[in-house]
Amino acid sequence: MSTDRPQGRMVIWTTIFFAYVLSLLPMPSYLELGRPEWLAMVMLYWALALPDRIGLILAWIVGLMLDVMQGVLLGQNALGMVIVVYVAHKLHRRMRIYPLLQQSMVVFVVIGIYQMLNLWAKSFSGRTPPNLLFLLPTVVSALLWPWLFILLRDLRRRYKVN
Repeated sequence: MSTDRPQGRMVIWTTIFFAYVLSLLPMPSYLELGRPEWLAMVMLYWALALPDRIGLILAWIVGLMLDVMQGVLLGQNALGMVIVVYVAHKLHRRMRIYPLLQQSMVVFVVIGIYQMLNLWAKSFSGRTPPNLLFLLPTVVSALLWPWLFILLRDLRRRYKVN
């Protein structure tokens, strides 16, 4: 017996809300460079777990909301979120059978693409000179993926989100 869709939606939106909070919380300047891409990882998880419920339009809306909250170029995060969810849709059958270490490698590549798009948009608008430190959140996100995956999987199972 599965639970109703409104409860499942509530769990998904709650995790997205917490990812927003973690993305916007102030951090010390020395840690800011390695801030994980919480929202992209949460969207990646839900797109892998429920590809029929998490689509490109939702990814675009979530990304636009992040653009507004961060005060960056409109569409910068939206484009990245759409690409993250698109890749997740293409790989969801394979990634479900990968062990967590192999999933982390895929997350490294996907978040790396997301970071490169953000760097490109920032460079295009003249805000940031390119350097290799932009990849630090990619490494941190890949290292945190197994724990985030286990946490979200347990939430999904406990509340029977399907």
